Amino acid sequence: MPNKKIVVPVTLTVLLAAIFLPIILVGYFSLKQAESQFAAQDYLRAADSFEQAARFLPWRDDLWEKAGIAAFANGDAAEAIDFFKRAPTLSAEGWMWLGYSYYATGDSVSATNALKESLKLNQLPSVYNLLVVIYRQQKNWTAERDSLENQLRLDAGNTHARYRLGLLLTVLEPEQALTNLMLASSLNPEFDPAVQTLRAALNLSSTQPDASQQMVTLGRALGLVQEWDLSVAAFEKAIALDEKNAEAWAWLGEAKQQSGGGGGRAELDRAVALDHTSVIVRALRGLYWNRQGKYPQMLAEYLLAAEYEPTNPTWQAEIGNAYMKRGDLIAALTAYQNATELAPDESTYWRLLAVFCAENGVHLEDVGLPAAQKAVDLAPDDPSVLDALGWAYLSSGRYANAEQTLLDVIERFPDHLSAHIHLAMTYLAQGNRAAAFDKLTYVQSADPNGANGEMAGWLLKHYFP
Repeated sequence: MPNKKIVVPVTLTVLLAAIFLPIILVGYFSLKQAESQFAAQDYLRAADSFEQAARFLPWRDDLWEKAGIAAFANGDAAEAIDFFKRAPTLSAEGWMWLGYSYYATGDSVSATNALKESLKLNQLPSVYNLLVVIYRQQKNWTAERDSLENQLRLDAGNTHARYRLGLLLTVLEPEQALTNLMLASSLNPEFDPAVQTLRAALNLSSTQPDASQQMVTLGRALGLVQEWDLSVAAFEKAIALDEKNAEAWAWLGEAKQQSGGGGGRAELDRAVALDHTSVIVRALRGLYWNRQGKYPQMLAEYLLAAEYEPTNPTWQAEIGNAYMKRGDLIAALTAYQNATELAPDESTYWRLLAVFCAENGVHLEDVGLPAAQKAVDLAPDDPSVLDALGWAYLSSGRYANAEQTLLDVIERFPDHLSAHIHLAMTYLAQGNRAAAFDKLTYVQSADPNGANGEMAGWLLKHYFP
């Protein structure tokens, strides 16, 4: 009997080993494969191998997390979420990648919750980085600022985060903005042009006694650096400080249009009701009507602006633009000439006059070319002025002069894409289709989403179907 008591457990142990040992070995083999595949960036197979290892090695709580990370790296966020949910526990990194996976599927709420769970376990700058993105999309500026400050606490050298914090503080706490902006600019020169614009605005606003007007100044500067969502916030803050600030209402209407949020008409109507003689209000309403293709209304706004401010050449130029869009070229020519008479020493208005003549093929010899040459005399190093001269030569049939002028512009200012387009048009006029094609394809690739790229694409479609 004693022998039998000993034999039974041994037999059971052998039997269990015979059953489970192959499973365990397969699990460890799958794990080894997964680690090798992940290191080789073969994430699809790595995810499958980690999944198999997790099934065969259930005491390894980390394997479902590893499968989720591999699945996310493979671009399958939905599968990654499924793997993460199967994990008994997640590390800070696991919660972070779960947050990224939720975000990839468009579930920002679940993403935020997962990222907050990650932060409870460890402070990772990449967690704050995604929170910054989410809060920015939600336009939760205060939460975005807090996340940026935490991100920079962990990664002080992140210049993009530093610059973004400076932008936010321009609206939220202007007195603290410049320090962050200047630091970002010193670390990364690409921010310098925008920082200098904002610096000038911050310095100007600090001298203005009216708090509402201070925010208008800052909102305009944010618009100049293409931060229209934040400019909306600035103008809304200006209105909260003074709901009768007509310029703030008008700029809010402009910012809403620029930010892609639509609307703007109600704010512009409110602005004109508050101050119908404001040239700023009239000018911004003129821009609105221009975008709507309502050129009679556009003309009316600029005529009123010129009535209120008769010595400002800008309004005459805009009147010329409105007349041109209405098809009244005689009145347009007169308005552009009026602008040059009001500012005879400013190249801008001579250039606009020359471009008008070149674009419409009117009075090229007696007005357009002399205007272009006058503009060059006033601003010989301005690429837009030199380009206008080349265009005037092209429109008047002086192809050799046009080619040489435009080649000179491109040599000095290779990024001035409209000169490339005008040179391509010159080549087409000369019958040099190959050279024209090369120029147009260059512009289209250099500016795929911009106005120059669009024009190049239209010319390619028209001349090279």
